[in-house]
Amino acid sequence: MLSYQHIYHAGNLADVHKHGLLAWVLEYLTRKDKPLSYIETHAGRALYDLADPSALKTGEAAQGIERVAQWFTADHPYARVLAATCAAHGACSYPGSPSIAAQLLRPADNLHLAELHPQEHAALDFAMSAYGAKCYQRDGFELAHSLCPPTPRRGVMLIDPSYEIKSDYNDIPRHIARISRAWNVGVICLWYPILTSRAHDGMIRTLRAQHPAALAHEVSFPPARAGHGMIGSGFFVINPPYGLAAQAQSLATRFKTLAV
Repeated sequence: MLSYQHIYHAGNLADVHKHGLLAWVLEYLTRKDKPLSYIETHAGRALYDLADPSALKTGEAAQGIERVAQWFTADHPYARVLAATCAAHGACSYPGSPSIAAQLLRPADNLHLAELHPQEHAALDFAMSAYGAKCYQRDGFELAHSLCPPTPRRGVMLIDPSYEIKSDYNDIPRHIARISRAWNVGVICLWYPILTSRAHDGMIRTLRAQHPAALAHEVSFPPARAGHGMIGSGFFVINPPYGLAAQAQSLATRFKTLAV
């Protein structure tokens, strides 16, 4: 969606859920001395300024990472990336998922990042230039299908669309079915919002039926402001690494401390 810019939502509670689990997955996979492929279908700009008027306008970061950063111990990979990002770019900086991946992966690993929005793609390309990432201004699902199976075959895909295109809820199961057939060893991660409309329900029912061994993890939280429709976050993972379910449950206990 060319109108969507994540700066309005960067660092919100959904990002905390998504990025906390993604960072854990990446650190787990890099424990083995074998190269990885990382593919992201909707990358955004990779680096955000939480003091930007657009971020301040929604107040989502104030209700998100600025409120709950202490949930993560200093040795957690998400906490390490947050600290490194602030040290490099200032106390109000926040890493998007491409930056988290770039900081946790190794020189031998491959990063493929798609972003269709021209300004967001330009910012992404600039932010990732130091990491040797390949940044594509093209539809993320088209890129995913063109790359799978990637080389190396071991790796992770993050699918994180805006869901402003309502057909995404119907199209995503079809895309994931095709991707998982082509890349049957890939750790395929889908983030989705939990809205008051429950728009995701049909999509998740289909995905659970198609991938019964996948991990489907959801958390609830209060709306960031009166009338805001997002009341939770979901993370669906095909081929979840060992220990991810326990990590997700640990994070869920933190979310339960928030008044819903």
